[in-house]
Amino acid sequence: MKLFEDSTPESMRFWEKVAKEKEEKQANGTYVPAIFEGVNLHSKCDNERFRFAPLPSTSQFWLIMLQFSKGSLIVLFLPLLITHLVAIDASHLSWQNVTIELLLSVYPVFVGIPLLLWLISHVVIYHFPRVWFRAPKGPDWELNRRTGLVTIFDYKRHRKEGVIDEFVAPFYEFDAYMTTTNNRHGPTYGLLLQHRYEDRKINFHMLMNADDFQQRPCALWDFLQNYMDTSGPIPDIPLFEPYRHLDPVTASYDQKRGRDPRYWIDMDDATFKAEVDAMWQRVYAIDTFSRPNLMARYVDYGS
Repeated sequence: MKLFEDSTPESMRFWEKVAKEKEEKQANGTYVPAIFEGVNLHSKCDNERFRFAPLPSTSQFWLIMLQFSKGSLIVLFLPLLITHLVAIDASHLSWQNVTIELLLSVYPVFVGIPLLLWLISHVVIYHFPRVWFRAPKGPDWELNRRTGLVTIFDYKRHRKEGVIDEFVAPFYEFDAYMTTTNNRHGPTYGLLLQHRYEDRKINFHMLMNADDFQQRPCALWDFLQNYMDTSGPIPDIPLFEPYRHLDPVTASYDQKRGRDPRYWIDMDDATFKAEVDAMWQRVYAIDTFSRPNLMARYVDYGS
């Protein structure tokens, strides 16, 4: 759903406009490259490969600080408001005096610290990108639709020898597993892809956070299978629309069905919202656990 929702028609039209303006400026010699333009981020999601490369921990630190501080302010707003009203009601002092006392004692701790963290991280991220941004040293994993291969990148030797090792195996040699983590709110679920014969795996927790619903990791597994299945088209989501004509199977599929090549990008907001809602319904109605396990005929999972 994140892959589906992030590429809205509005954002697609915006980046299309940016690309056209860039071409025009390059043609007349007035184009000035943006900061970090051309830096290899190593991530890729198109008709050939789905490659994931998270930012280094130093860069993630600032992003997490920004989200954490903003989230803390939102979460604390209602409890602090209730506490403020209860304090006014219980005190013999005027509401102005109670407010002053709270501003001097409670608010600096519960509001001041998150607000300061938010301000610092906001200024650094949006005004000093050279301070926080670092490009990834390489991808974590890649699923290649064209070759049918999965690559897991290993950085154990990178620091000392500058070597990035690669484990490469066919997609059909990987099995999907549901990971379960328990916390005070109950179990959360994630998706893990484990190689059948080697101790190699991909944990998709960086791509999709642990979820309260089992259906969402199951939907991600279906997405990956459909993406790697060259007997059918790539999933029809906004993210892939610019690349559908480049995949022979998908191009043939779309031509036979008369699919508008600008189906997503020209969609209005109301229709897109309806499409998103319909996708959510399909996710929650997924039948993964009622499907037969075909691999059980060949693999003894208990050994």
